[in-house]
Amino acid sequence: MSLELFNLKGKTALVTGGTHGLGMAIATGLANAGARIVINDIFPEKLENAVKQYKDKGIDVAAYEFDVTDEKQVDEYISKIEKEVAPVDILVNNAGIIKRIPLLDMEVADFEQVLKIDVTGPFIMSKRVVKSMIERGAPGKIINMCSMMSEVGRHSVGAYAAAKGGLKMLTKNMATEWAKHNIQANGIGPGYFATEQTAPIRVGGHPFNDLIMTRTPANRWGEPEELQGTAIFLASRASDFVTGIVVYVDGGILATLGKTTQEE
Repeated sequence: MSLELFNLKGKTALVTGGTHGLGMAIATGLANAGARIVINDIFPEKLENAVKQYKDKGIDVAAYEFDVTDEKQVDEYISKIEKEVAPVDILVNNAGIIKRIPLLDMEVADFEQVLKIDVTGPFIMSKRVVKSMIERGAPGKIINMCSMMSEVGRHSVGAYAAAKGGLKMLTKNMATEWAKHNIQANGIGPGYFATEQTAPIRVGGHPFNDLIMTRTPANRWGEPEELQGTAIFLASRASDFVTGIVVYVDGGILATLGKTTQEE
């Protein structure tokens, strides 16, 4: 099989929230495969800092400040991106939030905010980008950042699990409706990764670190770069007949039940 199937040269990828963490890792991987990268965020300082980090990697990015949950802003800024950079060929719906609050203690406003950003945002973004793809008769790729919480629950993340479960089903419906236009919609479900955000709990003796070490068959945290191969596959011609699935990149957590270390 030719590696050209994975070549993204000439393609434009928009990674929402691509200013840090897993979003930045995915955008970097797509750039290294040849794609032109566009990122967004609602915080200008994050965008400014991210542009510098990408530049240090030798990657030129176009950065735009807008809210993925605001339909008017999305329409305005996608039009700007189309005019100033290029039409979007690959959309990675990465922007999202989590609120770790037990359901009985959670305010409705907090629950709704998580759903709005994690589900409604990808719907608004995808709807606008796909309309443009269809109008110009272009193939397209939608990659939604799902989660292991698309499949299982966990204490204090009920809103997030509801949102990511919803995003999984939204992905399947996107695939169902848009496949006839040669637009594939798939998801990536990351496990637990070594990022700046998880650094405080990735220390020996921390209860959550111990949980990950015993629950993950790979017996380690993932490295953000380990998401890049999956993202490139789902963004490239190599996945042209793959749609409506979620690829879980989790070191095997969802494959097993209980601890993976043998107990005496």
